[in-house]
Amino acid sequence: MPDAKGRRIALGCEGSANKLGIGIIAHDPITGEALVLSNVRDTFVSPPGTGFLPKDTARHHRAYFVRVAKKALALSGVSISDIDCICYTKGPGMGGPLTSVAVGARTLALLWGKELVGVNHCVGHIEMGRAITGASNPVVLYVSGGNTQVIAYAEQRYRIFGETLDIAVGNCLDRFARTLEISNDPAPGYNIEQLAKQGGRVLLDLPYAVKGMDCSFSGILGRADDLAAQMKAGEPGPDGEPFTPADLCFSLQETVFAMLVEITERAMAHVGSNQVLIVGGVGCNERLQEMMGAMAAERGGSVYATDERFCIDNGIMIAHAGLLAYETGFRTPLEESTCTQRFRTDEVFVKWRD
Repeated sequence: MPDAKGRRIALGCEGSANKLGIGIIAHDPITGEALVLSNVRDTFVSPPGTGFLPKDTARHHRAYFVRVAKKALALSGVSISDIDCICYTKGPGMGGPLTSVAVGARTLALLWGKELVGVNHCVGHIEMGRAITGASNPVVLYVSGGNTQVIAYAEQRYRIFGETLDIAVGNCLDRFARTLEISNDPAPGYNIEQLAKQGGRVLLDLPYAVKGMDCSFSGILGRADDLAAQMKAGEPGPDGEPFTPADLCFSLQETVFAMLVEITERAMAHVGSNQVLIVGGVGCNERLQEMMGAMAAERGGSVYATDERFCIDNGIMIAHAGLLAYETGFRTPLEESTCTQRFRTDEVFVKWRD
């Protein structure tokens, strides 16, 4: 039921990858405004040169779930009785971490007598991006460690116009960070971005793999790994001069981001939109935003993006998307509160949009 101010309130739990996030959001029934009450996150950081394993990430989420939930509740300024529902990430994501957070969400729902709402992680990113930026009906570029999709809304579905054929762009960047043994703190992709700003003396030749509306990143990663091995062996670049990790990061970013801009522009032309919304962890990258902005400006359009509070995985996006579904009457019975590693964006019936 609404709180004393007439608002609907949801608590959202996210843990599909290495970030455990719990957030609390309120929806004003009169203005329709979404108000972020708290947004707490704790990240599992693995050593340089390594990735995060599902079992270790799940262990982290189990260890920190209670303290993150307590902090989110304390910062929100609301009581347990004010909360209408508990929302959790149903998928997609890594099985172990997803399950750990789902168990925590079920526990809260049972302890507090609240209803559950399972949320598609990708839809959470989209709806939070729309709420924060005010983008009305954009083409969405969803780029993260686990997903790369170009999406547009039509007939109560988020339709996928293009996507990766193999690994996600964020996974490509993260795995190259391991090759260079770049720190994972605060995030490997962020550290590649900072290194890339120091490069640019030479644009190294990497495969450009756009196939219609889809992209492929595994071959690019393989070639970048080969070049890194040549660099470590002291071999010169194509101009006969030595090249650096910064040059490699610059070249990798320029290539993969150009591919993303191309397929996004094609989707904009197809649906007749002049708005682009970039969501997902890679969406924080300033160079990607700059390249996308140049393309949109040439079309008389605009780019919308959020900062790291909302583009990186977080609990508030799950709370927001879950509450939108809850307000239409959607519920997830306890016996159906499962997780799935494969949950496509276009499987969700978006009842809350016209």
